[in-house]
Amino acid sequence: MSAPSTPTGGDLSTSTGPPFLHRGARLPFLLLITCFAAWGTAANMTDPLVSVFRTIFSMSNLQSALVQFSYYGAYFLLALPAAFINRRFSYKTGVLLGLGLATGGAALFYPAAQVMTYGMFLLALFTLAGGLSILETSANPFVMSMGPEASATRRLNLAQAFNPVGTNIGVLLAATLILPRLNTATAEERAALDPQALRAIQSDELDAVMAPYLGVGVVLALIWLGIAFTRMPDHPGGEVEEGHETHLAATVRRLVANRHYRFGVVAQFFNVGAQTCVWTFTLQYAAEAVGATPTEQGRWLQASLIVFLVSRFLMVWLMGRVRGAFLMLLMCVLAVALCAVAVLAPGLAGLLAVVGLSLSLSLLFPTIYGIALQGLGEDTKFGAAGLVMAILGGALLPLVHGAAIDATSATTAYLVPGVCFAVVAAYALFDLRAHRPQRAATR
Repeated sequence: MSAPSTPTGGDLSTSTGPPFLHRGARLPFLLLITCFAAWGTAANMTDPLVSVFRTIFSMSNLQSALVQFSYYGAYFLLALPAAFINRRFSYKTGVLLGLGLATGGAALFYPAAQVMTYGMFLLALFTLAGGLSILETSANPFVMSMGPEASATRRLNLAQAFNPVGTNIGVLLAATLILPRLNTATAEERAALDPQALRAIQSDELDAVMAPYLGVGVVLALIWLGIAFTRMPDHPGGEVEEGHETHLAATVRRLVANRHYRFGVVAQFFNVGAQTCVWTFTLQYAAEAVGATPTEQGRWLQASLIVFLVSRFLMVWLMGRVRGAFLMLLMCVLAVALCAVAVLAPGLAGLLAVVGLSLSLSLLFPTIYGIALQGLGEDTKFGAAGLVMAILGGALLPLVHGAAIDATSATTAYLVPGVCFAVVAAYALFDLRAHRPQRAATR
């Protein structure tokens, strides 16, 4: 991925290619880049909460995995409405609505910390994620519309490069502001405390959860103000063309009939499920495999996200030389092997294998996204919403992983993401056998 050259006049352009941005789009583009980083921060600050709430409320892994069910369930439910909003109004409307709802969700962490019930925190997470679902469904095509079609993929890749920057910030916030403030009392020791003493401990821990989310809410509100009062470029995209109607039933029929798209949605479901399982339960794996403290567990998760960040740029470079589907097949085979190591060699070797899974994960979402949307034409907008809805895998599969931990162990349960990676490998093989022309990933 190459950065744009020094702008000339009102455009950002390269010396050999088309203009990078439409005239007047520079500031809106920069503001949208902050959105990519912001939702990465919020999403990965949520991953450690599964372990956090399991400790605070002394619940099972299956119960605590409802954190991801609420988060990714909201993504599933709000993606299609976001597509209608973008179609009926504009991408800017969708972005502002998403930012506003996400800001409200972050603000709900304050009353949740006062009420001190698990259900209230799940409501806050659901609201936050619902806003981020609308934001993500709107911001991706908005970025693509801010310049000529010929440079759309490069423009989106540049914006998406800031998403893993946000994920690392999110994990860092959780590791420094939340995990160190967890009381070391076990579930048995908490059960032996009198109600007043237990409530005092939980209050301090939940305040630690609340604080960084309120900070994220302030940042989201500032981004909302920046976008709301910024004039959009002359080609903002997202508006309905005059005389053009949307026939959802016909669109859905065409999408379902498209084998590449249909299998792509399934692959994305298992990809997001694998990603969520790997990062969510890294803490439990580190605790069981090497006896890591909560702070040390956060550092292992941070290492995973750093691998993801560096690998994302590495994969962009490799995809300029190797067909995306072939590279995806190699990475998924590697991921299945690493999951086997995590299961069969619990300890430091297994933990390093779990961290190494982020190398494979960095490639998968954009590659599946690009392959599945290839050749959809006018159905692309709703096809993209379907791929966002496939994030439902991040809601359901952690429940399976959590139940597997409760039934076996944190190490053996890594069979679950192993199966997920195998499904994605099958999609890569399907695309290679179809002999379709190569297409750059759009995320």
